Amino acid sequence: MAVADEKGTAAALTMRAIAEPLGVEAMSLYHHVAGREDILDGMVDTVFDEIDLPPRDIDWKSAMRHRAASARAVLQRHPWAIGLLDSRSQPGPATLRHHDAVIGALRSGGFSVSMAAHAVSLIDSYLYGFVLQEQSLPFTGTAELGEVAGAILRDMPADTYPHLTELATEHALKPGYDYADEFAFGLTLILDALHPDEATGT
Repeated sequence: MAVADEKGTAAALTMRAIAEPLGVEAMSLYHHVAGREDILDGMVDTVFDEIDLPPRDIDWKSAMRHRAASARAVLQRHPWAIGLLDSRSQPGPATLRHHDAVIGALRSGGFSVSMAAHAVSLIDSYLYGFVLQEQSLPFTGTAELGEVAGAILRDMPADTYPHLTELATEHALKPGYDYADEFAFGLTLILDALHPDEATGT
Protein backbone atom coordinates (compact mmCIF):
# COMPACT_ATOMS: atom_id res chain seq x y z
CA MET A 1 0.00 0.00 0.00
CA ALA A 2 2.90 2.36 0.70
CA VAL A 3 4.25 1.69 -2.79
CA ALA A 4 0.84 2.33 -4.36
CA ASP A 5 0.40 5.49 -2.27
CA GLU A 6 3.75 6.76 -3.49
CA LYS A 7 3.14 5.92 -7.14
CA GLY A 8 -0.50 7.01 -7.01
CA THR A 9 -1.77 4.05 -9.00
CA ALA A 10 -2.17 0.33 -8.49
CA ALA A 11 -1.24 -0.25 -12.13
CA ALA A 12 2.39 0.43 -11.24
CA LEU A 13 2.24 -2.14 -8.45
CA THR A 14 4.32 -4.93 -9.96
CA MET A 15 5.84 -7.70 -7.90
CA ARG A 16 9.24 -6.13 -8.56
CA ALA A 17 8.01 -2.73 -7.31
CA ILE A 18 6.74 -4.37 -4.12
CA ALA A 19 9.90 -6.37 -3.56
CA GLU A 20 12.37 -3.53 -4.10
CA PRO A 21 11.68 -1.48 -0.93
CA LEU A 22 11.67 -4.72 1.05
CA GLY A 23 15.16 -5.51 -0.18
CA VAL A 24 14.16 -8.90 -1.58
CA GLU A 25 13.78 -10.51 -4.99
CA ALA A 26 10.33 -10.47 -6.58
CA MET A 27 10.19 -14.25 -6.73
CA SER A 28 10.56 -14.51 -2.96
CA LEU A 29 7.15 -12.88 -2.54
CA TYR A 30 5.51 -16.01 -3.93
CA HIS A 31 6.45 -17.81 -0.72
CA HIS A 32 3.89 -15.60 1.02
CA VAL A 33 1.22 -14.76 -1.57
CA ALA A 34 -0.24 -16.52 -4.59
CA GLY A 35 0.42 -13.52 -6.82
CA ARG A 36 -0.40 -9.91 -7.57
CA GLU A 37 -4.18 -10.46 -7.42
CA ASP A 38 -3.78 -11.90 -3.92
CA ILE A 39 -1.95 -8.74 -2.89
CA LEU A 40 -4.64 -6.51 -4.42
CA ASP A 41 -7.31 -8.47 -2.52
CA GLY A 42 -5.45 -7.80 0.72
CA MET A 43 -4.94 -4.13 -0.08
CA VAL A 44 -8.63 -3.56 -0.79
CA ASP A 45 -9.58 -5.36 2.42
CA THR A 46 -7.16 -3.15 4.36
CA VAL A 47 -8.69 -0.01 2.84
CA PHE A 48 -12.17 -1.10 3.91
CA ASP A 49 -10.78 -1.86 7.37
CA GLU A 50 -9.59 1.76 7.63
CA ILE A 51 -13.06 3.15 6.90
CA ASP A 52 -15.22 3.68 9.99
CA LEU A 53 -18.27 1.46 10.19
CA PRO A 54 -21.58 3.32 10.50
CA PRO A 55 -22.09 3.98 14.23
CA ARG A 56 -24.93 1.93 15.69
CA ASP A 57 -26.08 4.41 18.34
CA ILE A 58 -27.21 7.20 15.98
CA ASP A 59 -29.90 7.61 13.31
CA TRP A 60 -29.30 6.15 9.85
CA LYS A 61 -28.72 9.52 8.19
CA SER A 62 -26.01 10.54 10.66
CA ALA A 63 -24.50 7.07 10.37
CA MET A 64 -24.31 7.35 6.56
CA ARG A 65 -22.81 10.84 6.82
CA HIS A 66 -20.16 9.63 9.29
CA ARG A 67 -19.26 6.63 7.15
CA ALA A 68 -19.08 8.73 3.94
CA ALA A 69 -16.80 11.30 5.57
CA SER A 70 -14.52 8.54 6.84
CA ALA A 71 -14.45 6.83 3.44
CA ARG A 72 -13.56 10.10 1.70
CA ALA A 73 -10.67 10.68 4.10
CA VAL A 74 -9.35 7.15 3.55
CA LEU A 75 -9.64 7.43 -0.24
CA GLN A 76 -7.76 10.72 -0.13
CA ARG A 77 -4.91 8.87 1.60
CA HIS A 78 -5.06 6.03 -0.93
CA PRO A 79 -5.93 7.65 -4.31
CA TRP A 80 -5.33 4.37 -6.17
CA ALA A 81 -8.07 2.52 -4.27
CA ILE A 82 -11.30 3.78 -5.86
CA GLY A 83 -10.91 1.74 -9.03
CA LEU A 84 -10.32 -1.41 -7.00
CA LEU A 85 -12.84 -1.23 -4.17
CA ASP A 86 -15.68 -3.00 -5.94
CA SER A 87 -13.53 -5.05 -8.30
CA ARG A 88 -12.60 -8.03 -6.15
CA SER A 89 -14.29 -11.39 -6.69
CA GLN A 90 -12.92 -12.70 -3.39
CA PRO A 91 -13.70 -9.99 -0.82
CA GLY A 92 -11.95 -10.24 2.52
CA PRO A 93 -13.50 -10.15 5.99
CA ALA A 94 -13.13 -6.37 6.45
CA THR A 95 -14.80 -5.74 3.09
CA LEU A 96 -17.71 -8.03 3.95
CA ARG A 97 -18.02 -6.58 7.46
CA HIS A 98 -18.09 -3.05 6.04
CA HIS A 99 -20.80 -3.68 3.46
CA ASP A 100 -22.86 -5.68 5.92
CA ALA A 101 -22.69 -2.84 8.47
CA VAL A 102 -23.71 -0.20 5.90
CA ILE A 103 -26.70 -2.26 4.75
CA GLY A 104 -27.53 -3.08 8.36
CA ALA A 105 -27.61 0.60 9.33
CA LEU A 106 -30.07 1.32 6.54
CA ARG A 107 -32.21 -1.71 7.35
CA SER A 108 -32.32 -0.66 11.02
CA GLY A 109 -33.37 2.78 9.83
CA GLY A 110 -36.46 1.33 8.15
CA PHE A 111 -35.21 0.76 4.61
CA SER A 112 -36.44 -2.28 2.73
CA VAL A 113 -33.84 -4.56 1.16
CA SER A 114 -34.36 -3.03 -2.28
CA MET A 115 -34.27 0.56 -1.01
CA ALA A 116 -31.13 -0.18 1.00
CA ALA A 117 -29.51 -1.40 -2.22
CA HIS A 118 -30.62 1.77 -4.04
CA ALA A 119 -29.29 3.95 -1.22
CA VAL A 120 -25.88 2.26 -1.09
CA SER A 121 -25.48 2.54 -4.86
CA LEU A 122 -26.45 6.21 -4.86
CA ILE A 123 -24.28 7.21 -1.90
CA ASP A 124 -21.22 5.33 -3.10
CA SER A 125 -21.55 6.61 -6.67
CA TYR A 126 -21.53 10.16 -5.32
CA LEU A 127 -18.72 9.42 -2.87
CA TYR A 128 -16.41 7.78 -5.41
CA GLY A 129 -17.22 10.34 -8.10
CA PHE A 130 -16.55 13.30 -5.83
CA VAL A 131 -13.21 11.91 -4.66
CA LEU A 132 -12.16 11.21 -8.26
CA GLN A 133 -13.08 14.77 -9.23
CA GLU A 134 -11.27 16.11 -6.17
CA GLN A 135 -8.13 14.17 -7.06
CA SER A 136 -8.11 15.57 -10.59
CA LEU A 137 -8.39 19.24 -9.62
CA PRO A 138 -5.32 21.42 -10.35
CA PHE A 139 -5.27 22.74 -6.77
CA THR A 140 -5.20 21.25 -3.28
CA GLY A 141 -6.20 24.16 -1.08
CA THR A 142 -7.67 27.65 -0.95
CA ALA A 143 -4.36 29.37 -1.69
CA GLU A 144 -3.70 27.23 -4.75
CA LEU A 145 -7.31 27.68 -5.88
CA GLY A 146 -6.81 31.43 -5.82
CA GLU A 147 -3.66 31.17 -7.91
CA VAL A 148 -5.19 28.80 -10.48
CA ALA A 149 -8.50 30.64 -10.76
CA GLY A 150 -6.75 34.00 -10.88
CA ALA A 151 -4.56 32.87 -13.78
CA ILE A 152 -7.58 31.49 -15.65
CA LEU A 153 -9.52 34.71 -15.16
CA ARG A 154 -6.63 36.82 -16.42
CA ASP A 155 -6.50 34.83 -19.67
CA MET A 156 -10.26 34.43 -20.09
CA PRO A 157 -12.37 37.20 -21.67
CA ALA A 158 -15.06 37.94 -19.07
CA ASP A 159 -17.57 39.06 -21.68
CA THR A 160 -17.15 35.80 -23.62
CA TYR A 161 -17.58 33.56 -20.54
CA PRO A 162 -19.72 35.67 -18.19
CA HIS A 163 -21.13 32.78 -16.14
CA LEU A 164 -17.73 31.22 -15.44
CA THR A 165 -16.41 34.64 -14.46
CA GLU A 166 -19.36 35.18 -12.14
CA LEU A 167 -18.97 31.75 -10.52
CA ALA A 168 -15.28 32.32 -9.89
CA THR A 169 -15.52 35.87 -8.56
CA GLU A 170 -18.80 35.61 -6.67
CA HIS A 171 -18.38 32.11 -5.24
CA ALA A 172 -15.10 30.22 -5.55
CA LEU A 173 -12.82 33.18 -4.82
CA LYS A 174 -14.87 34.57 -1.94
CA PRO A 175 -13.13 34.53 1.48
CA GLY A 176 -13.84 31.34 3.38
CA TYR A 177 -14.70 29.23 0.33
CA ASP A 178 -13.52 25.65 0.61
CA TYR A 179 -14.16 23.17 -2.21
CA ALA A 180 -14.49 20.43 0.42
CA ASP A 181 -17.77 22.04 1.50
CA GLU A 182 -19.26 20.97 -1.82
CA PHE A 183 -19.03 17.36 -0.65
CA ALA A 184 -21.12 17.99 2.44
CA PHE A 185 -23.68 19.96 0.42
CA GLY A 186 -24.18 17.19 -2.14
CA LEU A 187 -24.24 14.43 0.47
CA THR A 188 -26.92 16.28 2.44
CA LEU A 189 -29.08 16.58 -0.68
CA ILE A 190 -28.80 12.84 -1.30
CA LEU A 191 -29.51 11.82 2.29
CA ASP A 192 -32.47 14.21 2.54
CA ALA A 193 -33.92 12.70 -0.65
CA LEU A 194 -33.81 9.16 0.75
CA HIS A 195 -36.85 8.23 2.85
CA PRO A 196 -37.20 4.79 4.43
CA ASP A 197 -40.97 5.29 4.80
CA GLU A 198 -41.16 5.32 0.98
CA ALA A 199 -39.47 1.95 0.77
CA THR A 200 -41.27 -0.71 -1.19
CA GLY A 201 -40.70 -4.39 -1.63
CA THR A 202 -38.89 -6.75 0.71
